[in-house]
Amino acid sequence: MAGVGMVASGPWDLCWRWGLTAVSFGFHRGLSGVLARRSDRVPRWLPACRQKASFSFLSRPDLPNLAYTRLKGKSPGIIFLPGYVSNMNGTKALAIEEFCKSLGHACIRFDYSGVGNSDGNFQECTVGRWRKDVLSIIDELAEGPQILVGSSLGGWLMLHAAIARPQKVVALIGVAAAVDGLVTKFNQLPVEVKKEIEMKGVWSMPSKYNKDGVYHIQYSFIKEAEHHCLLHSPIPVNCPLRLLHGMKDDAVPWHTSLQVADRVVSTDVDVILRKHSDHRMKEKADIQLLVYTIDDLIDKLSTAAN
Repeated sequence: MAGVGMVASGPWDLCWRWGLTAVSFGFHRGLSGVLARRSDRVPRWLPACRQKASFSFLSRPDLPNLAYTRLKGKSPGIIFLPGYVSNMNGTKALAIEEFCKSLGHACIRFDYSGVGNSDGNFQECTVGRWRKDVLSIIDELAEGPQILVGSSLGGWLMLHAAIARPQKVVALIGVAAAVDGLVTKFNQLPVEVKKEIEMKGVWSMPSKYNKDGVYHIQYSFIKEAEHHCLLHSPIPVNCPLRLLHGMKDDAVPWHTSLQVADRVVSTDVDVILRKHSDHRMKEKADIQLLVYTIDDLIDKLSTAAN
Protein backbone atom coordinates (compact mmCIF):
# COMPACT_ATOMS: atom_id res chain seq x y z
CA MET A 1 0.00 0.00 0.00
CA ALA A 2 1.10 3.56 -0.52
CA GLY A 3 2.85 5.37 2.28
CA VAL A 4 1.16 8.51 3.55
CA GLY A 5 4.06 10.30 5.22
CA MET A 6 5.17 13.47 3.48
CA VAL A 7 8.89 14.26 3.44
CA ALA A 8 10.39 17.64 2.63
CA SER A 9 13.17 17.44 0.08
CA GLY A 10 15.82 20.00 -0.71
CA PRO A 11 14.86 23.29 -2.38
CA TRP A 12 14.89 23.58 -6.13
CA ASP A 13 15.25 26.73 -8.14
CA LEU A 14 13.14 26.13 -11.21
CA CYS A 15 9.71 27.74 -11.55
CA TRP A 16 7.27 27.82 -14.41
CA ARG A 17 4.59 30.14 -15.71
CA TRP A 18 2.24 29.39 -18.55
CA GLY A 19 2.51 32.41 -20.81
CA LEU A 20 1.44 33.53 -24.26
CA THR A 21 4.44 32.50 -26.33
CA ALA A 22 4.10 30.09 -29.26
CA VAL A 23 6.83 28.27 -31.13
CA SER A 24 6.86 26.48 -34.48
CA PHE A 25 7.98 22.87 -34.67
CA GLY A 26 7.96 22.44 -38.43
CA PHE A 27 5.66 20.25 -40.49
CA HIS A 28 3.89 18.08 -37.92
CA ARG A 29 0.25 18.89 -38.69
CA GLY A 30 -1.15 17.57 -35.41
CA LEU A 31 1.13 19.76 -33.34
CA SER A 32 0.55 22.80 -35.51
CA GLY A 33 -3.12 22.51 -34.64
CA VAL A 34 -2.28 22.30 -30.97
CA LEU A 35 -0.09 25.37 -31.26
CA ALA A 36 -3.01 27.32 -32.60
CA ARG A 37 -5.37 26.09 -29.86
CA ARG A 38 -3.03 26.06 -26.88
CA SER A 39 -0.79 29.10 -27.21
CA ASP A 40 -1.73 30.10 -23.66
CA ARG A 41 -0.11 27.00 -22.16
CA VAL A 42 3.55 27.39 -22.96
CA PRO A 43 6.14 27.20 -20.17
CA ARG A 44 8.33 30.23 -19.62
CA TRP A 45 11.44 30.52 -17.54
CA LEU A 46 11.18 32.81 -14.54
CA PRO A 47 13.89 34.28 -12.35
CA ALA A 48 15.02 31.67 -9.85
CA CYS A 49 12.63 31.12 -6.98
CA ARG A 50 12.89 28.70 -4.12
CA GLN A 51 10.22 26.14 -3.35
CA LYS A 52 10.20 23.05 -1.18
CA ALA A 53 9.13 19.82 -2.80
CA SER A 54 7.70 16.99 -0.72
CA PHE A 55 7.22 13.32 -1.40
CA SER A 56 5.57 10.20 -0.05
CA PHE A 57 6.65 6.56 -0.02
CA LEU A 58 5.01 3.60 -1.68
CA SER A 59 5.61 0.71 0.73
CA ARG A 60 6.11 -2.69 -0.90
CA PRO A 61 6.62 -5.99 0.92
CA ASP A 62 10.03 -7.49 0.09
CA LEU A 63 10.83 -4.62 -2.30
CA PRO A 64 12.39 -1.18 -1.72
CA ASN A 65 10.01 1.66 -0.86
CA LEU A 66 9.56 4.10 -3.73
CA ALA A 67 9.57 7.88 -3.27
CA TYR A 68 6.88 9.62 -5.29
CA THR A 69 4.75 12.74 -5.63
CA ARG A 70 1.16 12.51 -6.83
CA LEU A 71 -1.00 15.31 -8.16
CA LYS A 72 -4.63 14.25 -8.19
CA GLY A 73 -6.85 15.30 -11.08
CA LYS A 74 -8.67 14.28 -14.21
CA SER A 75 -7.96 11.31 -16.45
CA PRO A 76 -5.94 10.45 -18.34
CA GLY A 77 -3.21 10.88 -15.78
CA ILE A 78 0.45 11.40 -16.67
CA ILE A 79 3.29 9.33 -15.22
CA PHE A 80 6.88 10.45 -15.80
CA LEU A 81 9.58 7.75 -16.06
CA PRO A 82 13.08 9.21 -15.56
CA GLY A 83 16.25 8.19 -17.34
CA TYR A 84 19.24 6.21 -16.06
CA VAL A 85 20.33 7.50 -12.61
CA SER A 86 17.92 10.44 -13.03
CA ASN A 87 15.34 11.36 -10.41
CA MET A 88 11.85 12.84 -10.28
CA ASN A 89 13.08 16.43 -9.78
CA GLY A 90 14.49 17.00 -13.25
CA THR A 91 13.46 19.79 -15.60
CA LYS A 92 11.08 17.69 -17.70
CA ALA A 93 9.40 16.05 -14.71
CA LEU A 94 8.69 19.35 -12.97
CA ALA A 95 7.49 21.00 -16.16
CA ILE A 96 5.08 18.14 -16.86
CA GLU A 97 3.68 18.35 -13.34
CA GLU A 98 3.09 22.09 -13.63
CA PHE A 99 1.46 21.62 -17.03
CA CYS A 100 -0.84 18.93 -15.64
CA LYS A 101 -1.72 21.23 -12.75
CA SER A 102 -2.70 23.95 -15.21
CA LEU A 103 -5.02 21.50 -17.00
CA GLY A 104 -6.37 19.83 -13.87
CA HIS A 105 -5.00 16.41 -14.85
CA ALA A 106 -3.42 13.86 -12.53
CA CYS A 107 0.35 13.46 -12.54
CA ILE A 108 2.81 11.12 -10.82
CA ARG A 109 6.57 11.55 -10.51
CA PHE A 110 8.72 8.94 -8.78
CA ASP A 111 12.26 7.67 -8.22
CA TYR A 112 13.34 4.17 -9.19
CA SER A 113 14.62 1.94 -6.40
CA GLY A 114 18.22 2.78 -5.54
CA VAL A 115 17.88 6.26 -7.08
CA GLY A 116 17.02 9.65 -5.60
CA ASN A 117 14.94 9.41 -2.44
CA SER A 118 13.78 5.83 -2.96
CA ASP A 119 15.12 2.98 -0.85
CA GLY A 120 17.37 0.30 -2.26
CA ASN A 121 20.99 -0.29 -3.26
CA PHE A 122 21.74 1.09 -6.72
CA GLN A 123 24.44 -1.54 -7.30
CA GLU A 124 21.79 -4.25 -6.98
CA CYS A 125 19.35 -2.63 -9.40
CA THR A 126 18.53 -4.05 -12.83
CA VAL A 127 16.27 -3.19 -15.74
CA GLY A 128 13.94 -5.94 -14.52
CA ARG A 129 13.72 -4.44 -11.03
CA TRP A 130 13.02 -0.98 -12.42
CA ARG A 131 10.34 -2.50 -14.64
CA LYS A 132 8.71 -3.80 -11.46
CA ASP A 133 8.97 -0.30 -9.97
CA VAL A 134 7.01 1.15 -12.89
CA LEU A 135 4.34 -1.53 -12.62
CA SER A 136 4.05 -0.91 -8.86
CA ILE A 137 3.41 2.78 -9.49
CA ILE A 138 0.77 1.98 -12.12
CA ASP A 139 -0.94 -0.70 -10.03
CA GLU A 140 -0.83 0.97 -6.61
CA LEU A 141 -0.99 4.71 -7.26
CA ALA A 142 -2.44 5.47 -10.68
CA GLU A 143 -6.19 5.82 -11.03
CA GLY A 144 -7.77 5.26 -14.43
CA PRO A 145 -6.06 5.44 -17.84
CA GLN A 146 -2.50 6.77 -17.99
CA ILE A 147 -0.16 8.41 -20.48
CA LEU A 148 3.43 7.38 -19.78
CA VAL A 149 6.24 9.82 -20.59
CA GLY A 150 9.56 8.01 -20.65
CA SER A 151 12.89 9.83 -20.85
CA SER A 152 15.92 7.87 -22.14
CA LEU A 153 15.90 4.58 -20.15
CA GLY A 154 12.35 5.48 -19.12
CA GLY A 155 11.39 5.23 -22.79
CA TRP A 156 12.47 1.58 -22.72
CA LEU A 157 10.60 0.87 -19.50
CA MET A 158 7.40 2.55 -20.72
CA LEU A 159 7.15 0.05 -23.58
CA HIS A 160 7.43 -2.83 -21.11
CA ALA A 161 4.72 -1.23 -18.97
CA ALA A 162 2.43 -0.83 -21.98
CA ILE A 163 2.91 -4.52 -22.83
CA ALA A 164 2.22 -5.60 -19.24
CA ARG A 165 -0.71 -3.22 -18.55
CA PRO A 166 -2.45 -2.60 -21.90
CA GLN A 167 -5.80 -1.75 -20.30
CA LYS A 168 -4.35 1.02 -18.17
CA VAL A 169 -1.58 2.47 -20.37
CA VAL A 170 -3.43 4.32 -23.13
CA ALA A 171 -0.61 6.34 -24.74
CA LEU A 172 3.16 6.71 -24.69
CA ILE A 173 5.60 9.57 -25.21
CA GLY A 174 9.29 8.73 -25.53
CA VAL A 175 11.90 11.46 -25.10
CA ALA A 176 15.21 10.24 -26.53
CA ALA A 177 13.94 6.73 -25.80
CA ALA A 178 16.92 4.48 -25.06
CA VAL A 179 15.25 1.20 -26.01
CA ASP A 180 17.83 -1.62 -25.66
CA GLY A 181 20.30 1.26 -25.34
CA LEU A 182 22.98 0.03 -22.94
CA VAL A 183 22.93 -3.46 -24.42
CA THR A 184 23.28 -2.12 -27.95
CA LYS A 185 26.15 0.14 -26.95
CA PHE A 186 27.92 -2.69 -25.13
CA ASN A 187 27.55 -5.04 -28.09
CA GLN A 188 29.21 -2.45 -30.33
CA LEU A 189 32.43 -2.61 -28.31
CA PRO A 190 35.39 -4.56 -29.70
CA VAL A 191 35.51 -8.22 -28.64
CA GLU A 192 38.66 -7.77 -26.57
CA VAL A 193 37.12 -4.84 -24.67
CA LYS A 194 33.99 -6.85 -23.88
CA LYS A 195 36.13 -9.72 -22.61
CA GLU A 196 38.06 -7.35 -20.36
CA ILE A 197 34.81 -5.94 -18.95
CA GLU A 198 33.54 -9.46 -18.29
CA MET A 199 36.73 -10.28 -16.38
CA LYS A 200 36.66 -7.07 -14.32
CA GLY A 201 32.90 -7.23 -13.79
CA VAL A 202 32.49 -3.50 -14.42
CA TRP A 203 32.09 -1.37 -17.55
CA SER A 204 33.39 2.17 -17.14
CA MET A 205 31.32 3.89 -19.82
CA PRO A 206 32.36 7.49 -20.59
CA SER A 207 29.50 9.99 -20.39
CA LYS A 208 29.35 13.76 -20.24
CA TYR A 209 26.02 13.44 -18.44
CA ASN A 210 27.70 12.20 -15.27
CA LYS A 211 29.62 14.67 -13.12
CA ASP A 212 32.52 12.20 -12.92
CA GLY A 213 32.57 11.82 -16.70
CA VAL A 214 31.90 8.08 -16.51
CA TYR A 215 29.22 5.58 -15.47
CA HIS A 216 30.43 2.45 -13.72
CA ILE A 217 28.00 -0.22 -14.91
CA GLN A 218 28.08 -3.75 -13.53
CA TYR A 219 28.61 -6.44 -16.17
CA SER A 220 25.76 -8.34 -14.50
CA PHE A 221 23.50 -5.33 -15.18
CA ILE A 222 24.18 -5.60 -18.92
CA LYS A 223 23.61 -9.37 -18.97
CA GLU A 224 20.30 -9.02 -17.10
CA ALA A 225 19.22 -6.18 -19.41
CA GLU A 226 19.62 -8.47 -22.40
CA HIS A 227 16.51 -10.33 -21.23
CA HIS A 228 14.46 -7.15 -21.67
CA CYS A 229 15.54 -6.14 -25.18
CA LEU A 230 12.67 -5.38 -27.55
CA LEU A 231 14.02 -4.34 -30.94
CA HIS A 232 14.76 -7.88 -32.14
CA SER A 233 11.07 -8.59 -32.86
CA PRO A 234 7.68 -6.86 -33.22
CA ILE A 235 6.76 -4.92 -30.08
CA PRO A 236 3.16 -5.70 -29.00
CA VAL A 237 2.16 -2.14 -28.15
CA ASN A 238 -1.11 -0.99 -29.70
CA CYS A 239 -1.68 2.42 -28.13
CA PRO A 240 -0.74 5.84 -29.60
CA LEU A 241 3.01 6.44 -29.46
CA ARG A 242 4.93 9.70 -29.87
CA LEU A 243 8.73 9.63 -30.06
CA LEU A 244 10.63 12.90 -29.60
CA HIS A 245 14.36 12.86 -30.32
CA GLY A 246 17.16 15.37 -30.80
CA MET A 247 19.40 14.89 -33.81
CA LYS A 248 22.38 16.13 -31.77
CA ASP A 249 21.90 13.27 -29.30
CA ASP A 250 25.33 11.71 -28.74
CA ALA A 251 24.12 9.20 -26.13
CA VAL A 252 21.19 7.53 -27.92
CA PRO A 253 21.17 7.84 -31.74
CA TRP A 254 17.94 9.32 -33.07
CA HIS A 255 17.70 6.34 -35.42
CA THR A 256 16.67 4.35 -32.34
CA SER A 257 13.33 6.13 -32.35
CA LEU A 258 12.86 5.16 -35.99
CA GLN A 259 13.57 1.53 -35.09
CA VAL A 260 11.01 1.66 -32.29
CA ALA A 261 8.42 3.20 -34.62
CA ASP A 262 9.06 0.41 -37.11
CA ARG A 263 8.87 -2.38 -34.51
CA VAL A 264 5.72 -1.44 -32.58
CA VAL A 265 2.51 -2.91 -33.96
CA SER A 266 0.54 0.28 -33.29
CA THR A 267 -0.38 2.24 -36.41
CA ASP A 268 -0.74 5.51 -34.48
CA VAL A 269 2.93 6.44 -34.25
CA ASP A 270 4.70 9.76 -34.83
CA VAL A 271 8.44 10.41 -34.71
CA ILE A 272 9.33 14.06 -34.14
CA LEU A 273 12.98 15.05 -34.62
CA ARG A 274 14.52 18.27 -33.37
CA LYS A 275 17.55 19.15 -35.46
CA HIS A 276 19.56 21.01 -32.81
CA SER A 277 18.47 19.25 -29.60
CA ASP A 278 20.73 16.97 -27.57
CA HIS A 279 20.00 13.91 -25.44
CA ARG A 280 18.53 15.74 -22.47
CA MET A 281 15.98 17.74 -24.50
CA LYS A 282 15.39 20.22 -21.69
CA GLU A 283 15.71 23.56 -23.44
CA LYS A 284 12.66 25.84 -23.61
CA ALA A 285 11.62 24.76 -27.09
CA ASP A 286 12.08 21.09 -26.16
CA ILE A 287 9.83 21.47 -23.12
CA GLN A 288 7.26 23.31 -25.19
CA LEU A 289 7.23 20.48 -27.71
CA LEU A 290 6.84 17.95 -24.91
CA VAL A 291 3.89 19.61 -23.21
CA TYR A 292 2.15 20.27 -26.52
CA THR A 293 2.56 16.60 -27.37
CA ILE A 294 0.98 15.65 -24.04
CA ASP A 295 -1.85 18.10 -24.66
CA ASP A 296 -2.41 16.74 -28.16
CA LEU A 297 -2.72 13.17 -26.83
CA ILE A 298 -5.09 14.25 -24.05
CA ASP A 299 -7.31 15.89 -26.67
CA LYS A 300 -7.12 12.80 -28.88
CA LEU A 301 -8.01 10.41 -26.07
CA SER A 302 -10.79 12.66 -24.74
CA THR A 303 -12.33 12.94 -28.20
CA ALA A 304 -12.19 9.16 -28.69
CA ALA A 305 -13.90 8.60 -25.34
CA ASN A 306 -16.80 10.93 -26.15
